[in-house]
Order: sequence, then C-alpha cells, then structure tokens
Amino acid sequence: MIAHKGWLKAVTPMFRTASGTVALAAALVGIAMTGAGAGIGLRFAQKTGPGVTSAAGFLALAVGLALLGYVGITGWRALHRWTRLWLLPTAVAILVVGLCVTEAVMFTVVPSPALAAVSPANYGMRYTDVSMSTDDGARLSGWYVPGVNGAALVLLHGAGSTRTDTLPQAAVLARHGNGLLLVDARGHGRSGGRGMDLGWYGDRDVTAAVSFLTRQPGVEPGRIGVLGLSMGGEEAIGAAAADVRIRAVVAEGATARTAADKSRWLPHGLDGILQRGIDRLTYALTDLLTPAAPPRTLHDAVAATQIPFLLITAGTRPDEANAAADLYAAAPDRVRTWNVPAAGHTRALAADPAGWESAGAGRGGQGKRRAPGHAGGAVRRGERQQVVPGPGDHERVEPVLAGAPRLRLP
Repeated sequence: MIAHKGWLKAVTPMFRTASGTVALAAALVGIAMTGAGAGIGLRFAQKTGPGVTSAAGFLALAVGLALLGYVGITGWRALHRWTRLWLLPTAVAILVVGLCVTEAVMFTVVPSPALAAVSPANYGMRYTDVSMSTDDGARLSGWYVPGVNGAALVLLHGAGSTRTDTLPQAAVLARHGNGLLLVDARGHGRSGGRGMDLGWYGDRDVTAAVSFLTRQPGVEPGRIGVLGLSMGGEEAIGAAAADVRIRAVVAEGATARTAADKSRWLPHGLDGILQRGIDRLTYALTDLLTPAAPPRTLHDAVAATQIPFLLITAGTRPDEANAAADLYAAAPDRVRTWNVPAAGHTRALAADPAGWESAGAGRGGQGKRRAPGHAGGAVRRGERQQVVPGPGDHERVEPVLAGAPRLRLP
C-alpha cells in the first residue's frame, strides 16, 4: 500500500501537464494496440501464414510500441532523479497488462483453420458429410460415421484445429461398432460462426451435435457419449451438465476455460497469487471481446451430473494432472483418471495405442493415487493426506463409457 501511494505521488505530476495528458492517452492506446496487434499478428501468422490480417496485426503492434516508447521518453523527461525509478514498475505493469490483452485477443480473434487433406475414408471408415444448426443460428459441419451397436459419440477437437485431428481416435472407436460424429467447432474448419479458443460456445455446439445423433437411424437415445481433446474435452465436460442426453464423457488434455477453473488448482504461494490476478484480468478482457458468455466451471459441471467421466492426462503436462485431481474431487465415485507418462498433450493414443483401445472394465492392474493431491505429490498444509483406490495406468477409455446405462462399447 505504501509503495502504491509512493508510485502515485511520483507519477501523478507528469499527467497534470498538457504533454502528460497526451502521454496518458498514448499509454492507453499503446497498450491496446500492442496487445491487439501482437495477438492478431502472431496468431494469424502461426495458423495461416503471412497475409493481410497478420500484416495488419504486426503494423498495429509497431504503432503501439512506438506510442509506448513516446510515453517512456515523456516520463523520463517529466520525472527527476530518484523518482525516475518508478518508471520501472510502471513499465512492468504496462507489460503485464499488454500480455493480458494479447492473450485475450488470441482467445477471441481467431483464424479459421482449414481441413487437412484427409477424411474418414483414409482410415477405412464409411462416412457422410453432414451439417447441423445451433440454437443461435451457427451452422456446424461434420462427418457422420454410422455404427452397428446402437451407441454413438460426438468427437470434439481442440482449439485451432479441426475434426481431422480426431480421426485417429475415431478409427479406434469405429472398429468397435460405434456411430461417430466428428464435428468442427464454430469458426473452425467448414463450420460457420465466430470462433473462440476457450470453448465458451461448447454447450450450444455440443447440444446441436447430440440432437443430430438422436435423429440418426440405429442410434439409441440413451447411448450417446462425447469424447473431446483439449478445448473439446472442456466443452464435453461443460456440455454434460447442460444436456442430460449425454451419458458419458471422455476428456483428454482438459485443464481450464475460465479464471475460476484455474484458480481451483493453482498453487497458493506468491506465484499462485500473481497468476490468479493475471488470469482474472485476462478472462475479464476476454469476456469483453466475445459475445459468448463465460461458462460454469468444469468442477461445477462434473458435480451437476450423474454420469461417468474419464479424464486422460499427459505425463509431460502437470497442469492436466492438477485439473484432473480437482475434477476427481467433485465426484470421486464417477470420475476416473488415466495418466499416460510418455504422452504429450492429447497424444495418449499415439503413446499407448493398446491401452487406449483396450476394453473391459477391471482389466489390468489397479493402482492407487492420492486425492485430491496435485502433480508433484505435495500435500498442502492443513490437508489430510488420503490414499484411495483409483484407476492406474491401465485404465481404459471404453470401460468408462460402458458405465453409463446401456452405453456398452464392446
């Protein structure tokens, strides 16, 4: 508090002059242009390559940096001696806010990734090009692979990708007779609407996909599940609480889509406090930049359902294990986790194909794990260390789906 007052006392005089007022306006515009320019330029250059949009983003970034440079020079000239030291924390604050703006823009102003030159036919699956509409008018595009056993699943891809990224998982599930709907999230692939890389439209999109499955011949309404990767996993978890027709969920690489999600499993030290503050600002800015409403937390979504969940986590990504531990605590009787030590993000199938496909509840060794501990194994002060029976590294995808009423995937 004392430092805060000292900073205000030192820098306030510079804004009382005409040049200081201009500098303040330049700072605000500079932060906005730097953050927006970086978010648009970097994101579009990464996903679509050089183009008009990425060039415009980098131009805005350059103008924003020039404005911030002007603010720095003005501040240096207006302040004297030791008061110039306050320019350092001011610069740090501008940097943090700018990074928050950049991330919020990257979440909400997203390029539409194109489908890769591959289809279910490349994996030996018979399919049909289909489309469906959400309740707010977005037109979603997908592939429907008919099944033979009455069960069907919606497959959801991650942020910045398309339905083609779920083809390997689809091929495994199709071998077991399941009907499959591989769908592009809005603003991705061939789906219309405005994209959003946090999955805040997930409830609407998944509900439309489930409604499509209920209209297909041979699909039994009580045997519909959802499998999602990364953002798609988070959408699957959230949609399960919004649509009672979903009878089981498999989510791989799910971590967070709101600040409240992350706050539940971030550490409680200084680094956790700082990260929570940055997250609150980032997601508040995100909310301003998208018409999508912030969804409920993943923890609340799991708690609001009565269905089984399987959470697949990558051994190389501690945040995934931390998030899974929090969701397990929401419903220990219905949530199972499978950690794949050698896997990268959403790469469990590639790292352990036999484990991913293996069916039959109870096969393999049953391990034990700490609940609700986090990756790293440390138990927080005041928290009782509890070791409970839990799924080990031989937990499988299909047994969890089989736990839903009549949703038995052989």
